[in-house]
Formats: sequence, structure tokens, C-alpha cells
Amino acid sequence: ILPIFVTEGKNKIDPIKSMPDIYRYSVDKINPIINKASKLGIPLVAIFPHTPNYKKNSEGSEALNENNLVCRTIRKIKKNNPGIGVMADVALDPYTNHGHDGILKNKEILNDETVEVLSHQALLQAEMGCDVIAPSDMMDGRIGKIRKALDKNNFSNVRILSYAVKYASSFYGPFRDAVGS
Repeated sequence: ILPIFVTEGKNKIDPIKSMPDIYRYSVDKINPIINKASKLGIPLVAIFPHTPNYKKNSEGSEALNENNLVCRTIRKIKKNNPGIGVMADVALDPYTNHGHDGILKNKEILNDETVEVLSHQALLQAEMGCDVIAPSDMMDGRIGKIRKALDKNNFSNVRILSYAVKYASSFYGPFRDAVGS
């Protein structure tokens, strides 16, 4: 699985300080990376957004925008190279102004409200052409809710992948830095 970090703008290739030789790409710069991955036999790319601060809010509503970075990237990849698999991160931390994976109220994360948003985010990504949904949040019950939403909407072949290994690795901090959360 090749992780790809995407950022807003045009003609951008920005270095990620905490990940030497790794970059954030604007959506218009994605095709050469996808083509190279495909030629190398990499079957799946994982998309991670670097959402600009002006698009972040306390609820992470940009996660549900069908024209957000992840959705635009999935559509571009599937249009130009439909044979490669696409995985997308499902979490709110790239979209919240407080950096948490959940919706906050009075300094408390609202689990059930967050799970509802995450299931809508996963469904939106599936509608864009995502092959693997990868929830990286830690909300209770989200996998069951996401699976039910996908199945109910005829996306039973879209897989769900756990991120448990990331949390037990030295990559967690740099990934949070890469997505700006």
C-alpha cells in the first residue's frame, strides 16, 4: 500500500518535514505517482488529505463535502487508472479545528454523533469509487455502523481495513503532521 498525501492548490509538490523524501501533492500532480505505482505492481494507494485551516471546523464538516481533497483524488485516480485500488482514511482529525477524531462538546467527544458522521464519510468515499475504507479513529461501534451503511447502499464489496498497527508504530506522529491535525 502506497500512502499518498494530497493538498489543495495547483502544481504543488510540498515536502513533509517529519517524513524525509515524502511529499504532499495537489490533485493535478497525482497521475504520475499512480502510474508509477501501477507499473511497480503496487495494487493499492491510500489517500490522506492535508485540509487547509480555513476548511476546518469543530464538527469536521469538510469530511462530508463531495468535492473535498479525498473525493476529488479518488475520482481522478479511478478515471485515469481504474485498475489500481484506492483506500481512504475515515476520520475527522484532518477536518476538525481542534485536531480530534471526534465531535467535541464541553471538552467531551460525542461518540454516537461522531460515528454517524464517520458512516456518512465512508459512504461518500465509496460513492466516489473507493475500494477500501480505513477508519483510523477510535470511536466505539463505528465499524458495524459503517458496514451497515455500505451494505444498505449496495457497497458490500467495499472492504474495511483496521489501522491498529499505525497506532503502535513510530509513524503515528508523522502521519498526524502530514495531514495537519
